[in-house]
Amino acid sequence: MLRGRVGSFARRLDCLVSGIMRTMTTEHLIVGVDTGGTFTDFVCLRRGRIESWKVRSTPDAPEQAIIEGLSRLAGAHRLVHGSTVATNAVLEGKGARAAFVTNKGFADTLTIGRQARAELYQLNPQPLQPPVAPSLCFEVDARTGADGSAVSELSDDSLQDLLDQIAAAKPEAVAVSLLFSFVSPSLENAVVEALQARLGPDVFICASHQVLPEIGEYERGIATYLNAFVGPKMHRYLSRLQQGLAAWSISVMQSSGLTVGVDQAAKRSVDLLLSGPAGGLEGARKIALAAGIDRLITLDMGGTSTDVALIDQTIAMTSDGRIGRYPIAVPMVRMETIGAGGGSLAWLDSGGGLQLGPRSAGADPGPACYGLGGTQVTVTDANLALGRLPDGAGFGEQIRLQRDKSISALDALGQTCGMTALDLASGIVQIADEQMAQAVRRVSVSKGYDPRSFVLTCFGGAGGLHACGVADTLGLDRAMIPAHAGVLSALGMAVASAGRQRVHGVLKTVDQLSDDDVQALLSRMSLEAKSELQEQGIAADQLTLEAVINMRYLGQGFSIELPWIDLQRCTQAFEAEHESRYGYRLARPIEVASLRCAVTESGRAFDHTPSMNSATECPTNGVINRQSMPLDQVFDGPLIVIDPVGTCFVAEHWQVCRDRGGNLRLRKH
Repeated sequence: MLRGRVGSFARRLDCLVSGIMRTMTTEHLIVGVDTGGTFTDFVCLRRGRIESWKVRSTPDAPEQAIIEGLSRLAGAHRLVHGSTVATNAVLEGKGARAAFVTNKGFADTLTIGRQARAELYQLNPQPLQPPVAPSLCFEVDARTGADGSAVSELSDDSLQDLLDQIAAAKPEAVAVSLLFSFVSPSLENAVVEALQARLGPDVFICASHQVLPEIGEYERGIATYLNAFVGPKMHRYLSRLQQGLAAWSISVMQSSGLTVGVDQAAKRSVDLLLSGPAGGLEGARKIALAAGIDRLITLDMGGTSTDVALIDQTIAMTSDGRIGRYPIAVPMVRMETIGAGGGSLAWLDSGGGLQLGPRSAGADPGPACYGLGGTQVTVTDANLALGRLPDGAGFGEQIRLQRDKSISALDALGQTCGMTALDLASGIVQIADEQMAQAVRRVSVSKGYDPRSFVLTCFGGAGGLHACGVADTLGLDRAMIPAHAGVLSALGMAVASAGRQRVHGVLKTVDQLSDDDVQALLSRMSLEAKSELQEQGIAADQLTLEAVINMRYLGQGFSIELPWIDLQRCTQAFEAEHESRYGYRLARPIEVASLRCAVTESGRAFDHTPSMNSATECPTNGVINRQSMPLDQVFDGPLIVIDPVGTCFVAEHWQVCRDRGGNLRLRKH
């Protein structure tokens, strides 16, 4: 009897231990990765807690830094990735050889654009390269009308002639953008199917009614062309990443702040152009809300650029964004990007004036202070020379800052303009602060917001070094450096929701529609989005729906976006909003331009509070570790607060304390 009980207990114990071991070995981690110009940031959510680290970026093959950084984690987990591959391809003009197909007579659509001149008062403006070379623009002799009917049919001879011309051009990708395809896509589908059959699966082909089904042949055409331009490069990159992390589940952050699977990301690369910055906004919003702050101006300063945005309870979205000289009408977070980052190069113009950026030292060789062969002065060198960064401090796991190399680089540049190293460093920092302050004014003052009613929230690898300077320039007396500020974009990706956005052009007046008509369209759009998300393994009860309607007076070129309720109340809200914005109403029919719906999964819970040392310490030589700061104790500047992923400089006349969430609260006194 006793032997039986012992055996039964032993078996139960074996089962318990086996269960524990299985749990330990199959623990499902979520890792957010933000690929930057200088460093690639990693944030891992382990049982709701946060671990973070950095490795140097590998710009020529970004996936190598990601694979290297993830090698410390055993097993297969979920990766949410913010990529700059599509952004850099557009900005540098290094995409695929892409052809553009449109209707007969419209081959110059992308070249003509909106006839806006970048240099209005320049008597001899330099001609710009057309987005697509004329030799890669093709016309199809068929057309769909505004009501979706066939104005002229596509003949077999016309289609065959088109296929022969495109095949002879040997493109890597083809963008098909035909008039009114968002009303009736049948003609566009016929052309795409014929091209795919003729050119084969190795040629990337996309259609405008799938990329941006909205009115505006120029904006829709640009979005479709850029999707084709960056699609092959993004597809190759994601394929290499999948091969290197074969067992991992990989998602990619979109410009809208929602994540999408790699297959969808490769097809819709134009949706990834603000991939990294969107993660930073989501991370900042969630940490600020936990700290009781719902109005903030974010300043995300990385190695090559700074992204500035305004959050008034929610992240503002726009479909009027731009990347370089191109309008991007897909949904994206509203932000301002400038070429001022920690690695931005200081230089002298032809008149001897000191300038900063947009060129950057990048990851290789990086700033002079990295000791990796760089000799040009950067913002990081200026901060180090001025004592805002501790000499010998670690950047990532492979770099130790060397102040003597920064001084040498500053001396060399200073001799050409008659300035000492420290005076030059001070000037560089002031220029960086002013450039960022101007960007803050553009997202706040120019939009009718008083920045003094918001909390300046600085993050990114270099954001904490300039919080006081930017606030002083703007006349602000408070700022915040969030917990995990140096890796906040990666954190935002790790906690971001999966989701899909759908847009549908309508172009009917309110009296031509019923609530049932609108609801039917929204139901169809949301059903498509939900199906894709459920294919990713997300349960239906975890999904939420948000629907908006874009309305305008008949004949207007721009619309106002409103939450969908019903046609009567949306019409009333439109007229009130139009009068509030522009000061008047019109006795004119109101048109529904488009509908948009977003289907998202429920947010992911996490504890963002960093681990803190039980022992507290006082500043030594003006430097204190954030993890050792006593809760709510106020320290006077000048002071440097360091943590593993970032540094905060507290200027003279400023004070700092650490709140319960691990955030640094800065106040001017």
